[in-house]
Amino acid sequence: MSRPNSAPLTAANGGGGRRLMPAAWVTARHALGARWAALAARERTALSTAAVLIGLFLMWSVAIQPAWRTLQTAPGRIDQQGAQLQGLQRLAAETAELRAIAPVSGAQSSAALQGATARLAGRATLQLQGDRATVTVVGLSGDELREWLAEVRSAARARATEVQLTRDAQGYSGTLVLSLGGTR
Repeated sequence: MSRPNSAPLTAANGGGGRRLMPAAWVTARHALGARWAALAARERTALSTAAVLIGLFLMWSVAIQPAWRTLQTAPGRIDQQGAQLQGLQRLAAETAELRAIAPVSGAQSSAALQGATARLAGRATLQLQGDRATVTVVGLSGDELREWLAEVRSAARARATEVQLTRDAQGYSGTLVLSLGGTR
C-alpha cells in the first residue's frame, strides 16, 4: 500500500507489524527511549512524578472540577426553576379559570367598573369610551391598586391594556386603559 506525501510506515515494535507508525515517529520514539535509559534513577522518578502531577491537574481541570461545580450549583438552580414553574402553573390555572367564566355584557362590565372605582373614594376618575375605559388614579397604595385591579378583572372582566403609573410618597398615580366586557 502506498501513501502519497507521507513518510513510509514501519512496525513500531519490530514484532511483526502489529501497529504501523510513520518512520519519523519510530525514530523519535527510539531517541526518547535511549534518552530515558540514560537518565539516572532519581531523574526518572522526578520526571515520572511530574508527569503524573501534570496528568492529575489536567484531569481535575477538564473532567472533575466542571462536574463538581455543576453538582454544587444544581440544587439552587433546581429550586429556582421549580419556583418559576410554580408561578407559571399558577398563571395557567388563573387563565383557565378566567376563560371558563362566562363573559359579561358591556353594561354589566361598565357597572362593575364604576362600582369598583367609586370604592376608591375620589382617588380615581373613570372615563368610558365604548369598550375601553381610562382610569386616572392618585395616591393609591400598592395593596389598594392590586385589590382594585383584581376586582375589576373578575367582576367587570376588564383587563389592562396600557398602564402608566408613577410611585411617590403618597402612593401610585397615573392612568390605566382597560379593555371591557369580556373581550379576549
